[in-house]
Amino acid sequence: MSGIEIEGLNVWFGEYEERVDAVKSANLSVPKGGSFGLVGESGSGKSTILRAIMGLAPTWSGKIDILGRAVEKPRSRDFYRAVQMVFQDPYASLHPRHSVDQVLSETLSLHGFSDIDKRISQLLDDVGLGPSFRFRYPHQLSGGQRQRVAIARALAPEPKILLLDEPTSALDVSVQAEILNLLTDLRAEHKLTYLMVSHDLAVVGHICQDIAVMQLGEIVETLSVEDMRAMKTTHHYTKHLLESSLQSAAG
Repeated sequence: MSGIEIEGLNVWFGEYEERVDAVKSANLSVPKGGSFGLVGESGSGKSTILRAIMGLAPTWSGKIDILGRAVEKPRSRDFYRAVQMVFQDPYASLHPRHSVDQVLSETLSLHGFSDIDKRISQLLDDVGLGPSFRFRYPHQLSGGQRQRVAIARALAPEPKILLLDEPTSALDVSVQAEILNLLTDLRAEHKLTYLMVSHDLAVVGHICQDIAVMQLGEIVETLSVEDMRAMKTTHHYTKHLLESSLQSAAG
């Protein structure tokens, strides 16, 4: 069974002369339990695909199937139990006046869980934060710790799929690897399916098995991470991205 199946996805903003086509006829397939990356420069439409899946992009056409079922408009509670999203900026995505305990309690209550105290302890343990973090506020946490809380919140409903929107780009380089290793471990432990957006090919190579390259709203090439590393590409834009990434790494 596919975890995520997208066919002919179009996403646009505005109407008539002001219409902007952000995603054009996108197709991608992520097997259940797989990890798939969307890469490309800023404005290429990567994050817009995630927003369309989550129901945050109101004007779209095409087909989006999650775990073998077409998504509903609006999304159901069952959908949000199955699919959760981790955003780029952990400080912006956490309420500044809510403690870690409140953030997790609220999410668990919303999804109908009763053994909240036990579940919060388990969630904090899952993301490598001890009980001492439970009653801290976002301003008392480092960027990496805030992103661990955001990941714990995403795990709270026991989802099958995580959408990861540049989950490490707001973090120091020294912390990025820790979060990527955590995400890798969590996918194996919880049998999760990942769809990850990043402009950083090294990050995608760390997490993903396959990637789709986006340019100006279109998927121009899909390839395995092994082929990406071996520079086995058929599209000139993919080659340009890979060469730019290698130059950045060398610099």
